[in-house]
Amino acid sequence: MTRGATSEPALPPPALPDPAGKTAREPDRRSGSGIPGPFADLRNLSLLGVLAALLVVGAITRPAEFLSTDNLQLVLTQASVIGVVTVGVTLVIIGGGIDLSVGAVVALCSVWATTLATQEFGLGGVLCCALLVGLGCGLVNGVLIAYGGMVPFIATLAMLASARGLALQISDGRTQVVTVSSVLDLGLPGAYILGVPPLVLVFAVVTAVGWLLLNRTTFGRRTVAVGGNPEAARLAGIDIRRHRMTLYLLSGLCCGIAAFLLIVLTGSGQNTNGNLYELDAIAAAIIGGTLLSGGRGTIVGSVLGVLVFTTITNLFALNNLQSDVQQIAKGAIIVAAVLVQRRTTPGTGS
Repeated sequence: MTRGATSEPALPPPALPDPAGKTAREPDRRSGSGIPGPFADLRNLSLLGVLAALLVVGAITRPAEFLSTDNLQLVLTQASVIGVVTVGVTLVIIGGGIDLSVGAVVALCSVWATTLATQEFGLGGVLCCALLVGLGCGLVNGVLIAYGGMVPFIATLAMLASARGLALQISDGRTQVVTVSSVLDLGLPGAYILGVPPLVLVFAVVTAVGWLLLNRTTFGRRTVAVGGNPEAARLAGIDIRRHRMTLYLLSGLCCGIAAFLLIVLTGSGQNTNGNLYELDAIAAAIIGGTLLSGGRGTIVGSVLGVLVFTTITNLFALNNLQSDVQQIAKGAIIVAAVLVQRRTTPGTGS
């Protein structure tokens, strides 16, 4: 044995960081949304409990009005517009982004799709215009954020201001009345399918597609990965820039669909449409379990959040309560939801 040699066994090489990024935000195989199955189920059950409590309150305070078929249809119809927007916003947030422009984009889509020139092409022209404008705004957001390196907050805030301004310019501050009978007929009881308004059916389809994308496709797993650990996602071969751009395209598409539903519901297009939709959508996603930091969230939870907020609004209206009290109640629910989220979700509590 030569000098300096020892009889100690060789130490193993130091462990390298796990390239798969297995942290507390790793997607759960059962839920596919980054939230472990039992925690997602618990949160959704809690929201169902809140919704059931609101139904009981409505049945006690205003039984005749609240439980009527017309009122329940109204609640679901109103939830459909903001619900479609929330599905797109939820996907963006899970992917690690934020979209503050959705309300303004809805307004721009509704105004552009109800101009006299667009209405000359009938139902197809109104629908296609709303979808294309939404996709165009989503594309601009996606390019600025994914390829331009802009912070999502700043890019979408700029889109918010620009879309509102353009909507005001196109409409000249006036309400554009829809004259296409085939569009207006979709909002009439005669178009209901088994007593369900077409707008609610569209909302259900968008929700189902969003759930399938997030929970049953590679796209959904990549969305969770990009939002939870972008560097690990890049090392795994995911094109982060293209994926982020696709998420904003989906958000824009949802805005276009929501704008068309709003046109059917109101029979008009206005530059004030979609006011504060971005806050309502983000709030619904938060109480549904979506983390603002990305990597976790559920479509079902977000939809339940929308139903809770819409039901609260309806209850306040039926009981002639002031809108300021309504906003305070919403704020309290958001704070409570975030506190519960920190206590029930692994890796987020203190």
